[in-house]
Amino acid sequence: MMRNLLSRGNFVVRAGTVVAGLGAAGSAYAVTGAVTRAAGDAEISHTSEAIHQVVDFAAGPARVYRALTTTEDFDKVVRLSAAMHSGMSLGSAPTQIDARPGGAFSLFGGYVTGRILELQPNSRIVEAWRSGSWGPGLYSIATFALAPQGTGTRLTFDHAGFPNGAAPTLAQGWQENYWEPLAKSLI
Repeated sequence: MMRNLLSRGNFVVRAGTVVAGLGAAGSAYAVTGAVTRAAGDAEISHTSEAIHQVVDFAAGPARVYRALTTTEDFDKVVRLSAAMHSGMSLGSAPTQIDARPGGAFSLFGGYVTGRILELQPNSRIVEAWRSGSWGPGLYSIATFALAPQGTGTRLTFDHAGFPNGAAPTLAQGWQENYWEPLAKSLI
């Protein structure tokens, strides 16, 4: 059943290829062979949801990048987030970010988890990202592109591959739990 931008099988192959190529121990994905045929129209979703957000920050790209990839800095964002002040049951796991390709992260009490797929210092972060409310094995792709904007940073964010119907909640969550508290933490 195709539910998102990448079919589950294609995502597993792509993520498995990236994670396996990074030498990540304990990967739950196995790549059993390369896809050698062209994708047919039935394999391409034309109705998938995706999120595209552009946010400007007063701090430079190096500072924004550090806030998104450093445990101590991102924990400040978590503590300022709407989720942490909502009474929502998020768990009690500490914020953890292993900032290297293949490294794991756990945010918002363990409610958000994933792996870092790509890091380009001060300019790009790509994550296999999941919410604790999703079914087992479901991961999306979150891409953070940072560019200088005057003395600040323009962050262009793209999120795809999440369960259909989740876009409105996720889009609001990115605003309330990432961008707004991130801006406050950078002051």
